[in-house]
Amino acid sequence: MTDDAKTKYDVIVVGGGISGAMAGIGAARAGAKVLVVEQYGFLGGMLTAAGVGPMMTFHAGDEQVIQGSTGELIDRLEKKGQSPGHVFDTTGFTYTVTPFDVEGMKRELELMLTESGGEVLFHAMLASVEVNEGRVESITVCTKSGLMQLRAEVFVDATGDADVAFHAGVECTKGRESDGACQPMTMKMRMMNVDIQEIREYIKNNPDEFPRLEGDVNKVDKGARLSIGGFVKTLAKGRAAGDFSFPREDVLFFEANGEGEVIVNTTRILGFDSNDPWSFSLAEMEGRRQSLEVDRFLKKYIPGFGNSVLVYTGPQIGVRSSRQIKGRYTLTGPDIHSRKSFPDTIAHTGYPVDIHSPDGEGTAHVKPEWGTFCSIPYRCLVNEQVRNLISVGRCISVDFEAQAAVRTTPTMGAVGQAGGIASALAVRYSLQIGEVNPEQLREELQRQGSFLA
Repeated sequence: MTDDAKTKYDVIVVGGGISGAMAGIGAARAGAKVLVVEQYGFLGGMLTAAGVGPMMTFHAGDEQVIQGSTGELIDRLEKKGQSPGHVFDTTGFTYTVTPFDVEGMKRELELMLTESGGEVLFHAMLASVEVNEGRVESITVCTKSGLMQLRAEVFVDATGDADVAFHAGVECTKGRESDGACQPMTMKMRMMNVDIQEIREYIKNNPDEFPRLEGDVNKVDKGARLSIGGFVKTLAKGRAAGDFSFPREDVLFFEANGEGEVIVNTTRILGFDSNDPWSFSLAEMEGRRQSLEVDRFLKKYIPGFGNSVLVYTGPQIGVRSSRQIKGRYTLTGPDIHSRKSFPDTIAHTGYPVDIHSPDGEGTAHVKPEWGTFCSIPYRCLVNEQVRNLISVGRCISVDFEAQAAVRTTPTMGAVGQAGGIASALAVRYSLQIGEVNPEQLREELQRQGSFLA
């Protein structure tokens, strides 16, 4: 161990993705001494590392239900010309999408954290968790200077895969209840020099290629950026010719912040396990194989991509779902569909149920009633085994169907802010994480600008 083994914080957040970054910001703004530990050299996680984007959705109908520090992030980027803000979703899938400049987001998250008084340790990956009598005493991370032990009063698991919780002995579930299968992974592709106007014109002249638009091709003119899923006949043609080899029902891509810049969400990596390093390694290779295949297919078949350039696939494949903690409450699909409310609600989402089939082709899409939103209770972040550990991000206590509605980045930013504030309150009042008063938590969330119905 290094001399840093004696380093002690009020709150340590493990994972600096959108949920972890917002947890760190929320905890620091609530007065805690905070450290965010991140395996890469920047914050933002899959948004800034792996091409995940745009963010979707901050809204339920015309109401912005994701506000707080996650909403503030976009406001700050928009003022700097690094995001067009929240724009109409031209796929017809949800209400709005929010493109952003990747490099701008990296820096803005750092500024928000450090301005709030938080610290960050980059290039540090979780190695082990030390638990004593139901409390995490410390974590050990692997750094360039060797193994480093870090201590805190409260730990926030923002790893996405529930790594801290799992290694601390928290009960976890995984995937679909019937067989444990998870949604497929996707390697995102960032492409430049795409002719967006040529694509718009093709869409208007070929409405039967775009069933998601439900016959209204004029939707593509309503957004400041183009998002589209379709080209179903063209995809079938390419498959028949042997130019597209894996299960996928349509071609999906999103115009990003820069001119001619597009994020392609079309690869589909099935049957791999993101919690198994050997399987995860194979998934990365399959993702790159599919990405190069998609690149060739787009240039050969899809209007607007003839002169495009594939510039980036990122250092890690995108994972939709893996472990979920077993919390004090498990949010369910029926809760989502009924729009169940909770006295300890800490975040909302207007995103639909969006399940990419673990079995191959197909995406289950259940649209909510216009303008309605579902709620996430604090109890989904709290487990029964470890008293000073809270979980945020896509690994919170939800079932397979509910996870498909709450897993997207704006919602997970809101959940992260709540988890960070709860951690700070636990330290301030010498409480176990499960003893934090939900009303007090909600009051601090609202003080920090969050929307709570």
